[in-house]
Parts: sequence; structure tokens; C-alpha cells
Amino acid sequence: MAGPAISPLAPKAGFPTLPEIGGVRFAAVAAGVKYQDRDDVMLAEIAPGSAIAGVFTRSATRAAPVLDCEEKLAGLGPGEAGFAILVNSGNANAFTGAAGQGTVEAVSAEVARVLDLPPAHIFTASTGVIGEPLPPETITRKIAELQAQLAPEGAEAAARAIMTTDTFPKGAAAEVEIGSTPVKIAGFAKGSGMIAPDMATMLAYVFTDAAVPRDVLQAMLSDQVRRTFNAITVDSDTSTSDTVMVVATGQAGHAPIADVGSADGQAFAAALEGVMKDLALQIVRDGEGATKLVEVAVTGAANDADAEKVARAIANSPLVKTAIAGEDPNWGRIVMAVGKSGAKADRDRLSIRFGDVLVAEKGWVAESYREEDGAAYMRGEELLIAVDLGLGSGAATVWTCDLTHGYITINADYRS
Repeated sequence: MAGPAISPLAPKAGFPTLPEIGGVRFAAVAAGVKYQDRDDVMLAEIAPGSAIAGVFTRSATRAAPVLDCEEKLAGLGPGEAGFAILVNSGNANAFTGAAGQGTVEAVSAEVARVLDLPPAHIFTASTGVIGEPLPPETITRKIAELQAQLAPEGAEAAARAIMTTDTFPKGAAAEVEIGSTPVKIAGFAKGSGMIAPDMATMLAYVFTDAAVPRDVLQAMLSDQVRRTFNAITVDSDTSTSDTVMVVATGQAGHAPIADVGSADGQAFAAALEGVMKDLALQIVRDGEGATKLVEVAVTGAANDADAEKVARAIANSPLVKTAIAGEDPNWGRIVMAVGKSGAKADRDRLSIRFGDVLVAEKGWVAESYREEDGAAYMRGEELLIAVDLGLGSGAATVWTCDLTHGYITINADYRS
């Protein structure tokens, strides 16, 4: 089946070579959930003794798998049993009533039976069309086949299986030394549209052989998601299915990282955040119809909360995003977005830059600004919109993309 044209912002080197993570095996199969002639279900088997953490959408219409994962994570007690993660694409199993929960339970039960794991240790996710029933047998009949194909090197196939309107699979990796022990981190994600995470349609799974207790791993993830997956937006729409999970198998062999503030904790946290940010930005690079990656950096706000209000007002503005698509340096739309944000602002203290080009300051267009300079800058693929409010030390950064005709085409035809 021919897929969509790959985003012009896709990493030029393609999907990275991800290191194998001790204690994790992957498999992917074609179940025909929606798509034909491509894998659409992935399974990750996780060794006993691993720690698992997760963050999820706060949408009031959360999908059945999200509700199930939240409940299972909250109820996890001590134990040495392993885990499994199963994800399907093509159907979100969201807004499907009691039948949706029934599908989650049936799929979890079959994975637990085949892998000999407790059902409470099976985490599922679904992504795709909302409001359509997902018959459990579509997936349960493939579990044995998935189990037979499990392999440590299967991460790329798993990443491809969870794609929906994505134009490329998204992977990232890092290595860091804890003491004198090398530790590996590898992850993959999907997402292209309905992207304005609120936790965290977007899914991300990161695996490491580091030894990190569950409470420490959860604290790291909950903190880092604010600056990574929660700092991106494609279209301001929060999915019913957003999920980010991190698994630490402990098989690298170093002493457990018991303190986030320790030298080892900080080193590992920085590497983990780097992988998460890489995946988050790849999602923006694959924004539906996107041709520009845009960083919106706000400084000088009265506080960080105000800075985030301004950054999101700019990043989510259809007027700003369409101007960027048309390579139009229409800085008046930035002024508009600042004004509507609800944050404290002062016209005469505000400054705006496009990259290194000073556009406006002191309540008016900058004396040095030339329209041709702004237009030339807008022709780039990666852009920076920098706003300084001149009021305080508050700062925030949000990443977004432009809004093109391609976004309309993709979403108008999504269910066709």
C-alpha cells in the first residue's frame, strides 16, 4: 500500500538504529484493524524486575485503554512479574462505551495467557478513528503470532505498526554512563495530527536498561513531559488517547538510581529528557501537511505561567500558522496573539524577533527592520519566533508547525 509523501521536515537519515535494550523484545503483525498490507499491531514483552511509569491525556473523553492503563498503574504493587505493552493503530477504541472496555479486557487477558503474565501487568493503547467499535478478536487472534516473533531488534517494526497519518516512523536513542556502566535508552513515538498533549492522536514508548525504581522513574517522567511532549502543538487539539510510558529493565548492572538529585540521577534524567524531546520534535516535524518547524520562545514574562500562555497563543493561532505557511513575515499577527493570550503585557516593553532579525520594539516596528529581511528568514524550514515581554523573568518554549492546505486534505479525507 502506498503511503503519504514523507514530510519535508523528516530526519534526513531516516529511522535511527536503535540499540537493543536488555529485557525488552518486540514484534509487529498485520491484523487488518483498518489498514491493509501493513503491520498495525505491536507487542513489547518486558522482563521481570522492570519498573514502568506513564503519563496520559487529561481529556474528559479518555479512551478505554487510557482509563485501563491509569487504573493498572495506580494499583501496581510489589512483585517480580514482567509486563507487556500492546498497541494497535487504525482504531482508537475511544467513545465506544462498555464494548470498548470489554475489548481492552479481552485483549489483556489473551496477552496475559500467551505470555504467562498477570492481566494487571498488560498495558494496551489504541490510536486511530474515534467512535468505531474494535472487535477484540481482530487482535486476540494475532497474539500467538506476535509472541512467536518477539525479538530484541524489533523496535523499528513496532514503531511502524503504530503509525496512522504519520509519514515516517519516529525513533530516538541515547547512551549515558552511570558510574562506569554504559546505559542505553531507546524510544519510538507516533503522532501527526490531533496534537496538543495535555498530561502527555500521540503515543510514545521509551525503554532503558537502567536500574531506576518506579517512583523515581515516574517523578522523572512527570517532570520532563512538561518540557517535551507537553510543549508541542500541531493543531491545538488534545487527543483522547495520548500516552507516554517509560520502562526501566535494570539489566545494565549498575546500582539503582534512588535519588533524582544525585549525580547519576541527573545524568540519566538529562539523557532521558533528550530522547523524549527528540521524539516530541519529530512529531511536530510530521505535523499533518507541515512544511515548517517553528520554535516559539517567550522571555521576560511576569512569570512562567504567563510566558506559556503567550507561547501557546502564538503557536496555536491559525493566523500565525498560515502566515508562516505562506512565508509572510506578518508580525502583526504575533502582536495579536500576545494580546489575546490573557497574560500581562505592555506594548512599549514588548519586542519581537524572527531569528536574529529584530522586528518590533518599544511599541512600534524596529527602526532597523526591513520587510525583505523578514521575508528571507521565513523561507527557511526551521524558524524561531522570539518574544520578550520586558516584565520579569518568566520564560517558556513551545514548538509548532505551519498550517497548510495539506492539513485540510488529510483530515477531510481521514475516514474515507
